[in-house]
Parts: sequence; C-alpha cells; structure tokens
Amino acid sequence: MTYIPDENRYNKMIYNRTGKSGLLLPAISLGLWHNFGDNVAHQVKAKICTTAFDLGITHFDLANNYGPPPGSAEIAFGRILREEFHGLRDELIISSKAGYLMWPGPYGEWGSRKYLISSCDQSLKRLGVDYVDIFYSHRVDPNTPLEETMMALDQIVRSGKALYVGISSYNAKRTREAYAILKSLGTPFVIHQPSYSMLNRWIETDGLLDTLDDLGLGSIVFSPLAQGMLSDKYLKGDIPSDSRASQGGSLSTNFLNEANIVNIKALNAIAQRRGQTLAQMAIAWVLRNGRVTSALIGASRVEQVIDCAGAINNLDFSHDELNEIDRYAKDGNINIWQQSSDS
Repeated sequence: MTYIPDENRYNKMIYNRTGKSGLLLPAISLGLWHNFGDNVAHQVKAKICTTAFDLGITHFDLANNYGPPPGSAEIAFGRILREEFHGLRDELIISSKAGYLMWPGPYGEWGSRKYLISSCDQSLKRLGVDYVDIFYSHRVDPNTPLEETMMALDQIVRSGKALYVGISSYNAKRTREAYAILKSLGTPFVIHQPSYSMLNRWIETDGLLDTLDDLGLGSIVFSPLAQGMLSDKYLKGDIPSDSRASQGGSLSTNFLNEANIVNIKALNAIAQRRGQTLAQMAIAWVLRNGRVTSALIGASRVEQVIDCAGAINNLDFSHDELNEIDRYAKDGNINIWQQSSDS
C-alpha cells in the first residue's frame, strides 16, 4: 500500500530555530541509532518513520556506524526514502556523522580529512541522496589537529555534500575552538549534538549550554530518556528481555540498582501528576526553557514514537516541580553518560 502522509502533520509539531541560522528543526527528532539494523524487519522500520512524519517529525538522524551492522541503518533509511518517502526529500532533514570505527585499518575512524570525506561519500551512497542536510564530526579526535577536522567539514559543504555542519559530544572549550575555525572559513556551523537528560547534566556543569547560547548555535540532545531509564520500562524493577540493558547494549545493568529504581519511581509519580508518562516528562524537561532546539528520540515500536511526540503538549514546569525533580534526579546522582573533561 502506498504511503500517503497526514495532511495535518505540520500542525502537530513545534518547530524551533536552530541557533541564529535559518534552519528550523522539530522539537522532537527521530534517531536511528538502535533498532534500524538488519535484525529488524523493514516493515517495522518503515512504519516507525512514517508514523513519526505523520506527527510532524521531519528530522531523521543517522551516522555511518548505526545498525547493526554498521551502515545498515543508512541503507534501511535509503530504502524508505525511495519507497515510503518518495518525492518528499525537500520536506525532510537528514543528518549523518562520522567519527567512530567504520572499516579496518588506520583510516576507518576518528577525525582525519581522509576519513571524514570518505565516510561522507559512503553515507551518501548508502542513503541514495546527493547531499545530507547536516553532517557532523561525531567525536573529538585527540590526535588530529582540530583545524584538519573542521577544514574537512568545510570541504564537505563546499562540495555540495552537506548544507550545514555540526559537532557531537565536544565540550565547551573544544566547541569554542571549532566555532572559531569554522567561522574563519565561512562554514555554516549551526548545531551541537550532546547527551543530556535529567540524570545526565554534564552540558550544564561543563558550561556547554552557556557556550551554545553565546555563540548562537543550536542543540539537539541525544539520550533524553537516559537510555530508557526515564521510561516505564524498568519501573517494576526487572529487566525486560527486549531492553538495551538485557541485550548487553549501551545501558549497564549496574545503573538499575534498587536505589536508582526508587528515584525513577518517584520521578514517574511527578509525571503522573502532570498528566504525562515518564518519557514525556523527561523530553519536556530537556525542552523546558527553550535552550535546547530538539530532543532526539529512538524507538523500536510505533507506540513509543506516539508517546514521545505527546511531550510537546506540556512543556511548562512549576518551580516546585523542578525542585522535586532535582531531588530525585540530580541529588539522586543517577548519572549514566558523564562526559569526559577533555572531549
């Protein structure tokens, strides 16, 4: 059956300006980090994407190594572009990244000019597009001059392979350095992608949020649900068989201890009083004061996309609510993505 988009989709989403640029991003974006590999049926992946688009989610975030195996998420989304999203390219924001291990040998990861440009070319082929809207340096390379990495991003834009560039997981100091280089080159550097959630506030303590405000850059935060901890998945205290924690993924079972579960249950009670699910409140919290452009969600089921999109219906928090959240999330010290100080 041919997919026909919901004609009212753009009335269902909030669109925020990305820093001082002209680019608008949906308040909620869909990331294809997990659940878009070869181990998931194509029909499931397509339905997740079309459901997101029908809810006004126009931004789909990828990276070269997303899968599993690496590259398979881009191949899968390329098929969705050809089939379900045929003719809709200009209504979509597609982003990809390079920085993590993608192929063997000395040129298959990090931030060299050789790797970034080669990886971008490969991503475009897998996606079946001429350009991506945003291309990121996925992580700082401690052994490559930052000038080389940033000049590679500049060349990617000037060669027509990307419209804008961004960086991911750089700390405040490195972000300022990257900004200065890209500004001198005239490169459209518009966005930063850090991790951020109630349980992981490194971008506040590092000063990155203030830095982005000062430089006029947008932000799209990943893991606003703290790898699923800020959802109903672990509220019963057990570990579901289909969860990341049970499958040896990016969430360690060490974080699902009794004390942390008690705090997560307390946060869930706050969400219920607000008329939200815990996931909705967690997303609303990162979007609460307008400093974050977009919250990046992942999904293995259509129902998760629908639930997360509902967060935009209540983005306001009272002073008492914020203090109570801090009592369980901040003082509870359930941090799972503490950023290193030299990244």
